[in-house]
Amino acid sequence: MIYLFLLGSITSLSLPPFNYFIINFITFSLFFIFLIKKSKINNNKKIFLFYGWLFGLGYFISNLYWISISLTFDESFKFLIPITVILIPSFLALFYSIATYLFVILKSKKILSSIFLFPLIFGIIEFLRGSILTGFPWNLISYSFSNYVEILNITSIIGTYSFNLFCISLFISPSIFILKDSRKDTIVCILFLVIAMSFYFYGSKNIAKFNKAEIDNYDYKVRIIGSNINIDRFYNNIDPISVVKDLIKISSPQKNEKTIFVWPEGILPGISQEQLAEYDWLFENKFNENHLLIIGINRKSKENQITKYFNSFSVYDHNLNLINSYNKINLVPFGEFLPFEKILKNIGLKTITNSYQSYSKGSERKIMHINEKNFTLKILPLICYEIIYSGKIFKDYNFDFIVNISEDGWFGQSIGPKQHFVHSIFRAIESGKYVLRSTNNGITAIINPVGVIEKQLKLNKSGYIDFYETRTIKPTLFSNHGNKIFGLIILLYIFLIFSFNRIKNE
Repeated sequence: MIYLFLLGSITSLSLPPFNYFIINFITFSLFFIFLIKKSKINNNKKIFLFYGWLFGLGYFISNLYWISISLTFDESFKFLIPITVILIPSFLALFYSIATYLFVILKSKKILSSIFLFPLIFGIIEFLRGSILTGFPWNLISYSFSNYVEILNITSIIGTYSFNLFCISLFISPSIFILKDSRKDTIVCILFLVIAMSFYFYGSKNIAKFNKAEIDNYDYKVRIIGSNINIDRFYNNIDPISVVKDLIKISSPQKNEKTIFVWPEGILPGISQEQLAEYDWLFENKFNENHLLIIGINRKSKENQITKYFNSFSVYDHNLNLINSYNKINLVPFGEFLPFEKILKNIGLKTITNSYQSYSKGSERKIMHINEKNFTLKILPLICYEIIYSGKIFKDYNFDFIVNISEDGWFGQSIGPKQHFVHSIFRAIESGKYVLRSTNNGITAIINPVGVIEKQLKLNKSGYIDFYETRTIKPTLFSNHGNKIFGLIILLYIFLIFSFNRIKNE
């Protein structure tokens, strides 16, 4: 039905970069009303699989179209563009299909129970979407509030998945005025609005408290580089020396200033982690013992006569001696690894980001300790879309800040880089840590622990921003307990569902 497809498509306007969250009160309520009305007259419950899939297809096809742009850089992939535009949204829409079907099967005749059951099922299904088959928790409906950092501060307590569940509850609550069993039912709608307001006041207070905290100054700078180097460098045999020179020029090193330079992910074409030292002559007149370099670069290793490649977050001293490195764990399907590679390679498919073979997955993400002559710090390394995983980016809170490096050129001139960026705001609030984000062809920024963007370089701009002072906050509740809190919210909703059923029956 075109109606459901359009509802899903219009809902996308609530997401970044548009953020017309008010739309969700209409689209989600109409979708919920449709399901309730149809379930009363249609005994064929399997048709609701199709209804949910249509809504999900409209939603994902309109906000994830940019994925196909990554296939335009290599001629051998262009034939896949029409398939990708439909196939990926169709697969993701299956999660909404299952959620809708389960809701119709399990729903009560009591509207208040259904008001809590619908977001509960959708919230759980969205959690599964972010977990199975490497997970893709992109564009949860909670991201429609990404411009309202005061409200988002509640994620420091309950996390993004719990907040997502609440958002769905809030957005379907106006439907009570049409579906209510009695006038008293409308109190629930008012209750959700009151809770949303309480989130806002909590966030405002939290931000004000943070702004009053004492400022600590580092005795060094972290200089975060944003660049606008064309992604074609991987395909047109661009001389890596020219890229290195451009990055050094952007970095503007001063020999008497202690500085850690952060360069984006995979920025150097054709240079591996082991080969970078061969280019030390480019650095020798610009860098000295006051400087360190963090860069995203490919690593190659041999294990049992098998060559493996890793997407590596690497730290070098001024002589380009490797100090520390982390190999990316959450790899992008088809971008960095080819599922069923032995089979798909036979029909000519390969990974998008390199022409040799799939990247191998790193073993574990640990806090990176840097103990050098002029630098002592602990950072949490995240490469590209590893920033999107709520509750799964660290187990040890004992680090200074998060450093996220990314290459956003694969998204082209689309909404993709802006969607990617807002995940950093959520992770900063959840963790209560600064996020330092360095990108090529993306948004480079410093985001503080309450989600406020303190400094940024606009999309596709070259330059740098410096991080040298902090305000600290206590570990957040979510950073201590993670998605266990989501489990408690699930139990609360189940309790409410059964409670409303008992009250109505009595």
